[in-house]
Amino acid sequence: MTLETKSVTLLFAFFLLLKTVIENFLETKNQNHILHNRDEVPEKFKDQITLEEHQKAADYSVAKIKAGKAFGLVGLVILLGWTIGGGLSKLQSLVTTFELSPITEGVVFVALFGLISTLLSLPQSLYTTFVLEEKFGFNKMTPALFLKDTLKGLILGAVIMLPLFAGLLWVMQSLGDKWWFYGWALFTAFQFLLLWGYPRFIAPLFNKFNPMEEGEHKDRVIGLLERTGFTSNGLFVMDASIRSSHGNAYFTGFGKNKRIVFFDTLLKTLEPGEVEAVLAHELGHFKRKHIIKQLVRSVLMSLAAFYILGQLMQMPTFYTGHGVDQMNLHLALVLFALVSGVYVFWLTPLTSAISRKYEFEADDFAAKHSNAQDLIKALVKLYKDNASTLTPDPTYSAYYHSHPPALTRVGHLEKLSNQG
Repeated sequence: MTLETKSVTLLFAFFLLLKTVIENFLETKNQNHILHNRDEVPEKFKDQITLEEHQKAADYSVAKIKAGKAFGLVGLVILLGWTIGGGLSKLQSLVTTFELSPITEGVVFVALFGLISTLLSLPQSLYTTFVLEEKFGFNKMTPALFLKDTLKGLILGAVIMLPLFAGLLWVMQSLGDKWWFYGWALFTAFQFLLLWGYPRFIAPLFNKFNPMEEGEHKDRVIGLLERTGFTSNGLFVMDASIRSSHGNAYFTGFGKNKRIVFFDTLLKTLEPGEVEAVLAHELGHFKRKHIIKQLVRSVLMSLAAFYILGQLMQMPTFYTGHGVDQMNLHLALVLFALVSGVYVFWLTPLTSAISRKYEFEADDFAAKHSNAQDLIKALVKLYKDNASTLTPDPTYSAYYHSHPPALTRVGHLEKLSNQG
């Protein structure tokens, strides 16, 4: 091992250790904070949430934390196995024996890598679905549906991702030192194509989407859309209850292909005014251009990533320092995807803070165009039905959470309600 290779390996080990220590420290801090507050409902929620419901949320959160720690350790072992343990090199040696053209070899390599990764992640998926979610009464998934979803995901991933990977390999092979820019352009165009096509062609492969039925829920929603000048390609209800009892609503698509989707579980829980308030919050993200800002940020970050990859892939120590003994295009792509998160984990609190700022702005919009008290009622019901903890650790929440803590968010909405 050369000095340069050893230095890269030590740097990788340092960042991996730092990331692991910080993550486990924050998880433990969050767990302890939740347990410390388990036996008393916060004063603001005492009239709406019982102690039993609060304790269920605490126990559910702690169970997820414990499972996350265990599977995080497994993920760490798998990452080390692929990199310093020589897993990528061994897989490359196997694929080399097939004597394929460079691009075909790369596609076969990433297909095998994806299949192995899916198999390695199955225990976590099975435990989360059939043990953890089952224990707390959320799972509605049958083993047959789980298997069907897994197979569909593998086939869909192959149909969508392998052609993209082949295209990137061709760009890397054919367009010289500036390939990273053209590769980024191809990747970005592909992302926008997926955003456009997802609601119409991909999502229906996994769920049924029925037009929203006539009634007070729909009347309130249409009234809100007319007041705010929002147009969509339809209002749909998704059969989320076949997999889980968790509730949600979301926008999908862009341009004329925008759709508003409500989980059937959400409509069973919320009153018409509360559904209107939840949708007003989601409309706030659109009207305040949060979606466009997130897309721009994502596009710029991927441009930076492609540029960095373009520089690293020419350095032998990038491969050898991370346990890979060969240099080629598809190994560069896969290795970069595997290890980049180790070096940029410190960006998480920044992106979380931006997301929370957007949530406050969307709540401001909702309070202006619907009833803030209805949104508070809806949020409390969702906290209760989803067993979301009301007492996360402040430091953990600041680092990870894309939404403000329950107490902070409801307090903000109450101020808006009083102002109105």
